[in-house]
Amino acid sequence: MSTEQRTQQHRLGTNAYEADLQEGGSVGGRRWTERTMEIGQHAIALVLMLISCIRAITTGAPMLAAIAVSIVFLAWYALGAVRAARTGALVLAKWWLIVLAAAWLCTLLVSAEFIWVAFLLWLLAGHLFSLRIAIVFTALTYIATIVAPLAHYGQVLPPSIIGSLIGAVFALGLSRGYIELLREGRRREELLRSLELAHQNLLDLQDELALTQRHAGEIQERTRVSRDIHDTIAQSISSIRLIAHAEAERTTDDHAGQVLAQVEGLAAQSSRDVRRIIAALAPAELEDGALTAAIRRLLARLEEDSSITGRLDVDETLPTLSAEVEVALLRTAQSALANVRQHSQATRVMVSLMDLDGAIRMDIVDDGVGMADPHNRQRNPDSGFGLDFIGSRMRELGGELVIESSPGSGFAISATLPSQSQLHTRGAGLNPAVEGTDADSDRRLGEGEGTSADGAGTDESGRHGEGDINSGETRDPGENA
Repeated sequence: MSTEQRTQQHRLGTNAYEADLQEGGSVGGRRWTERTMEIGQHAIALVLMLISCIRAITTGAPMLAAIAVSIVFLAWYALGAVRAARTGALVLAKWWLIVLAAAWLCTLLVSAEFIWVAFLLWLLAGHLFSLRIAIVFTALTYIATIVAPLAHYGQVLPPSIIGSLIGAVFALGLSRGYIELLREGRRREELLRSLELAHQNLLDLQDELALTQRHAGEIQERTRVSRDIHDTIAQSISSIRLIAHAEAERTTDDHAGQVLAQVEGLAAQSSRDVRRIIAALAPAELEDGALTAAIRRLLARLEEDSSITGRLDVDETLPTLSAEVEVALLRTAQSALANVRQHSQATRVMVSLMDLDGAIRMDIVDDGVGMADPHNRQRNPDSGFGLDFIGSRMRELGGELVIESSPGSGFAISATLPSQSQLHTRGAGLNPAVEGTDADSDRRLGEGEGTSADGAGTDESGRHGEGDINSGETRDPGENA
């Protein structure tokens, strides 16, 4: 995915997120709604208390007493509103409402007209208490609205009973509905934040995946180019050098011998240049040319980073491996040793490289905690696929991965590969025009020493292969590939 496409997706996701916020899911919108409801609640408290006080005075209640209880009620209400805005402590708010209800009962002692304020208490009860407690609180205050007229006037009219009941149910339902709306708004807000975070994480993962794929593609291309150079150009140059050397020894023409010596020298220099190019294109871990040395470095780093002691055993009959096999075994060792360091709680780990008649097996065994069923293990989404990737790498190269473990007895993996990867076919043969040859297609460029030298040939696909010529030449040790 290109940078422009990722940018476009990010803009689309941002626009969708902003559109959702414009629909009412923003933090600012929710706070504005809450603030509006609070102002409306304060206005209801003031208006109801003012109406109740006026009606109480007009119906014969003592003016000073009516005004006094009204001021006390409003003062306690204002104190609780300010404290709630500052602290937001729900427990204190509940006790505040209980005291406010007691103050309201005191107003009923002055006049029954203060029953109108019960609507405010019902709203607050539905907002602060759980549903069960709110119903009990509402029922008790409703009973007080019935008892107060009976105490002051000796009777209570049916419209008053029905009106109070409707008001109680309406206020409780309104407050509970408001709470549910607030909860839904918060859930929507959290969902939008999580979606935005997931979208951003997806973009980051896409960037990381693109970088990884590009890096893997670069490594694969470098390996392919180095292999092709080794199997074609390097072999041809080596063959040219050997043919020139052989002809220079047989010719009796001094001028021809001098020319052939120059050709041999140029071919030797070109061969060294090609080997430097191949070495520069090889994977970094194998630049030293030895799988065992690379694994020893991994074990050394493991010992430096943890208290795990590492050991490497190498079969003396281990053959020369192709680049694909070396890289695959090295990547397997890296992943397996990373698992040992992160999960095994081991104190020792041993890596073994063995020759099995045409196949190479690498065993990695630790003395850690192990696991009950490694084939049905629980995978961590962040880091639980290392063994799966190792098995996939083995299968791609025609090999297999075997896992053995049990609780308390450590963890062991065995990776087996053919000596020559099925993905890499080496050519073999010898040009029949060259006399005194001994073909050996299993050797790499410059591996022969003493009396062997490489000759040129072609495989079934017409590509130059490898061969050896017993020419009696002593090679430059620095030319070994």
